[in-house]
Parts: sequence; structure tokens; C-alpha cells
Amino acid sequence: MPEARHLKKALIGYLQPNQMRSVFELAVTAAALVAAWLLMWASLRVGYWLTLMLAVPAAGLLVRLFLIQHDCGHGSFFRHHALNDWVGRALGVLTFTPYDYWKRNHAVHHATSGNLDRRGIGDIETLTVEEYKALPAHRRFLYRLYRNAVVMFAVGGPYMFLIQHRLPFHQMRAGWRPWVSTMVTNAAITVLAAGMIWLVGAKPFLLVHMPIAILAASMGVWLFYVQHQFEGAAWTRAPDWSHQTAALNGSSYYDLPLLLRWFTANIGIHHVHHMNSRIPYYRLPQVLKDHPELKDVGRLTLWQSFRTIRLTLWCEDRKKLVPFRDVRRGR
Repeated sequence: MPEARHLKKALIGYLQPNQMRSVFELAVTAAALVAAWLLMWASLRVGYWLTLMLAVPAAGLLVRLFLIQHDCGHGSFFRHHALNDWVGRALGVLTFTPYDYWKRNHAVHHATSGNLDRRGIGDIETLTVEEYKALPAHRRFLYRLYRNAVVMFAVGGPYMFLIQHRLPFHQMRAGWRPWVSTMVTNAAITVLAAGMIWLVGAKPFLLVHMPIAILAASMGVWLFYVQHQFEGAAWTRAPDWSHQTAALNGSSYYDLPLLLRWFTANIGIHHVHHMNSRIPYYRLPQVLKDHPELKDVGRLTLWQSFRTIRLTLWCEDRKKLVPFRDVRRGR
């Protein structure tokens, strides 16, 4: 395990965004998404099976736009704070994500990731074994339902992006800013959707855009899940918790194939991102190249990532994530 203190200093040299590179990344992704959308619209004349096939790369492009919005939220995509925020707000209309509301929740996630005493905002709900055993039967059932793969990814992703983001959940009493962010985004989504319906018709719009939105939402939740729910992830109580060690011990390096790395904007290099969230995503591969010792920290391949679904509870005695069956067997 590399020493977090030394890495923190070493990463300072990667913080400066390249303005032209950022503009290029944004333009290529947005243009590709527009082209994919139009191609899906045209494919309706051929057969809906083709439209659904094309929805997969289109959803990947929408995920990539969300991750550009994510970098804007960290102030790492452009040099100027205001430019990051306004681009992030505009992208939030496309990703169904109220930017300022999400930005605040995500900042809390970065400040508390891996801290057992500060769970619940911006993360996947994770109970300890003792907390789960102390629940009444109906609450255990609900938690098991929540952690079911079909519910979490096929239902939970679309629910979060399409429904939950329409009101400022978790910030209902945080003043007017979350409400303004959410309501303005909702209004802009309505105007954009109405414009598209006027251009192509209600049925074609829904047939094209709903598969993109649903697939992208599920992909996004999956990415967030495997970044912190994996074998080897570490959670600690507040006295022993520190930001840098939690970043290295509690965030994965999702080592994806090259094409998937492009669609996911290198978010798989998540341990480095949590070490310093001000690094633009296109500089993250260079960090791994310059610091090869990081390639073995929390490494998770695509195939290995599917096995993380069974990890549902944190065992404080064994200091690891365990499946439900371990509790049933009394292990």
C-alpha cells in the first residue's frame, strides 16, 4: 500500500486542466450523443430492435456527459469556477441531475466515504452485520430487497435519476438553493422535452430517449456501486478514519477495457480520484503511468466486479464486506 501522505503531495502536479482539451472532450461527447440520438430516430423505420441496440452506446455517451458534469462539480474540468458551474448546470438538464443539489450531496460523499459513523448521503446504504441482525423482520426484508441486484440497478437507477432527482431529497431543510437548482432543472427538462416532442413527435421521442435514459441511469448506479462496494474495501469508525487512507483503502481501481474506459471517462481510477478530486479525468491515466504502484491498489477487473453484488453487509469483527449467507450460517 503506497503511503497516502506522500501520494497527496505527488498528485499536486496533475491538477491543472487543459482548457482546449476540456472543450474538445465536451464537444466530441456531445456531438456523438446527438449523432447517436438521430441515428436511433432514423432506425425506427427499420425496426425497434435496431433502435434498442443503438441505445447502448448512446447511453454510454450520456454517462460520459454525466461524468464531465461530475468533473465540473469538483471544479476540475475548466480553470474558471463559474465556467465549471454553468457547464455543469447545462449538462444537468441532459442527465436529469440538478447540478447544485447533486454537487452538495457529492461533496458530502467525498468528505465521509468509508466512515462508518457518517453513512447515508451520496452513497449506497450499507449496514453492519450487527445493525442488520438488530432489525425487525420486515426491515430486514426491505434491506434485502434494496440490496437485490435487479432492484438496485434495473429499478433503483432509473428511480433515482428520473424521479428522486425531481425533488431535493436529503436537502429538504437546507434553504432555497437546493430547491432552485432542482426546480430550474425540472423546468429546463420540460422545455427541452417539449421542444423535441414538437420536432419529432411524442411517441418517437419516448421510444428513442427513454431507453437511453434508463440504461444510462442503471450504468451510472453500477459504476458508483463497484467504486466502493468490493472485496478489500475498508470502512472505519471516526477516530481511525482519515480522508487519504479512506481514498486508498475504500475506493477501487476498476480496470476496464480501453473502450469502456473512454465511455466512463476514467472514473474507474477511483482511488486516485478520491485522493484528489481536482484532477481532470483525462489526467488520471498519467497518474497511474507515473505511479505504477497504484495499479495494484483495490484493482477490480470487469469480470471480478460481477462478484461484488453478493457483498451486502460490513462485518466489523472481520473488517470486510460479507454476503447475507454468512450471517445465516453464523460465520
